[in-house]
Amino acid sequence: MARFPFCKITTGPIRTARIQLFLYCFLLSLIIYFLHGRKVTISLDSSHSIYGAMERERGKTLTDMTGVRAAGPQTPVKTSWGAPIVWGDNRNSVWRRAKFAEQGIRIGLFVLVVGTYAQFVRRFIYSAETHFLPGQMVTYYILTDNPRTLDPPVELGPERQMKVFPVTELPEWDRLAYRRMVLLADAIRDQIGSEVEYIFCADVDQEFVGLVGEEILGDLVATLHPELYGMARNAFPYEVEEISSACVEEDEGDYYYTSELYGGLVSEMYSLARACSFLILQDQANKVTARGLEESYLNRYLIDHRPSCVLSPEYSWWNSHLTAPVPAQRLVSKGRQCAAYDLQKREQHKC
Repeated sequence: MARFPFCKITTGPIRTARIQLFLYCFLLSLIIYFLHGRKVTISLDSSHSIYGAMERERGKTLTDMTGVRAAGPQTPVKTSWGAPIVWGDNRNSVWRRAKFAEQGIRIGLFVLVVGTYAQFVRRFIYSAETHFLPGQMVTYYILTDNPRTLDPPVELGPERQMKVFPVTELPEWDRLAYRRMVLLADAIRDQIGSEVEYIFCADVDQEFVGLVGEEILGDLVATLHPELYGMARNAFPYEVEEISSACVEEDEGDYYYTSELYGGLVSEMYSLARACSFLILQDQANKVTARGLEESYLNRYLIDHRPSCVLSPEYSWWNSHLTAPVPAQRLVSKGRQCAAYDLQKREQHKC
């Protein structure tokens, strides 16, 4: 057999040393292998344990946050067209009260007091004296079929006054609802427009129970209906009969507003009252009755002329299974509260 010069077989002590060196390296490799495997296992187990703990803690935090959100949902503060949604205790409301506190603003509060609604007028005025724009110049415009209802006169605070206008008796609610817009338009044109800068229209069967301050002032102000706040658009009781002037199409409408309280600059309110009066007269000529009476025409107008300021349900509230919870109650409807009671509670509360 031929021999390759570089492939010599080693013998003797050198060969033995090399074999020992090989065995040492082999054993060292095994030791490193097992130690590394155990370390990896320990590391994986440890990291899994820590990760699990972190996940459990994270899950607990998320659960806690979900609970917070459920207990106190965020309240929207702006409409899609940029108008503020007013909550009485938020920072902007507090700032507006402070801003207008030293300014002399003339505000009117317009109420219609006819028939059995006379029973509510004193409570309404007394509560307004305490809570409605305290410190500002306020004139109560009372349109009534029985001026003696206010005898003896209600004692008012400084820079507050009352003006009573007699109107023809309107014994039925539907007639009252149809007439109020006409009466409001006429009163603004003939007198109110030259006496105040803002005018608010309110139902007399209500009571102010919390501060209603300068945060409500705006060019055109509407109040969210408390039973429909947060509801889907298809739940709103808009007028759907096409023959009615108050008809709202399916692709129209952002919110549903209550007729319990609305207002604004006298010029804006005059335009609103005149337009709604015209729509009402059109329907009366066609012998049509809108499902929500005055409220239907108000909502029709506010779809075409979006309000510059939207009051939250704090400013029109009553207790029923449909009303949304609010941080505070500021104006409560006694009339609609009675309507929400069953027969027994109505008798108990003398509704």
